[in-house]
Formats: sequence, structure tokens, C-alpha cells
Amino acid sequence: MTELDEAWEVALAQATQRAQGAGRADIARYLDLRRRNDLLRRAATDWLIDSVFAMAADANRKGAAIQIERTEDHRFTRGAATMVGTALILRRRVRALTIESGWPRAPRDGVVRGNGLACANIKHLGQARYDDELILVATEKGSPQWCVVKAGSRSLLSTATLRQHFSRFSQS
Repeated sequence: MTELDEAWEVALAQATQRAQGAGRADIARYLDLRRRNDLLRRAATDWLIDSVFAMAADANRKGAAIQIERTEDHRFTRGAATMVGTALILRRRVRALTIESGWPRAPRDGVVRGNGLACANIKHLGQARYDDELILVATEKGSPQWCVVKAGSRSLLSTATLRQHFSRFSQS
């Protein structure tokens, strides 16, 4: 968690306390929902980034020589909205695999379309046909789930799908 994220958590907690103290239960409920959604977003983003990072680290232990770069506060667009989050870039010879995940942080950033909590992209440098756009949704039980969005339909993202992306990247 970055210092900005920690400051945001403190600010949300203080705002919730002020709202409750002022008898504004509606605002307190909204802020609590925001805090819970941010927790889902962080957990799902960490899983996505850490899963691919672990694949690269394992390949490097076997001599793959993959360069790994991680960037926090990374910005990317999805439609007219700006997402802010984390990017993981893997490089090997002439290939690159980028995983970027985030969500709008300020009202001016826009919204995640499709009732989503966050967005992510899996991009293969020079091989756009293999790219995937992801959307994070909450399941009926309230847990986060990444879905691959293609031609207007959604399918669940699995570790096997991530392995396919990593395998395509690491072939050379």
C-alpha cells in the first residue's frame, strides 16, 4: 500500500466518524461502501499482479532472464475514463508483456463502465490480437472476480488464462 493509499484510508475513516457524529448515516454508509470496494480492488489487483510476477520470478530462477518492472500510481485509459493503479512490465529479448490494473480515484477520472469496480489490461507488445481487457466485478457473495471482456461478453479470468498469456510472452 502506498503512502497515498494509507492517507486515503485515514481520511475515509475520519470522514466516516464525522458523518456518524453528525447523524448522517447515509454518508457513513456510502463511505463504508467505498472503503469495502477499495479493499476488494486492492486485493484483486494484488492477486493479478502478484500471480504474473510469481510466474516471471519462477522462470527467472530457471534462467529465463526476464526483466521485471513494477510501477505504482500508473495511469491508463479505458474509454473516456482514466484508471490509476499498478503496472507490471515484463521484458525478454524483443517481447514485452504489460499487466496494468486500476480504477478511477477522483470524480474527474470518470467511472468504470459495466458495473465494474476496476479495470485491467493484459498487453503483448506487437501482438495486439492476444491482448485482453479485464473488468473487476463483485460476485453475489461479495468477493472480487476478474472477467475478460471480448465482443461484449464476459468470461471468468483464471490462473490458467494468465499462464497462457505468460507462455505466449515467454516463447521466443
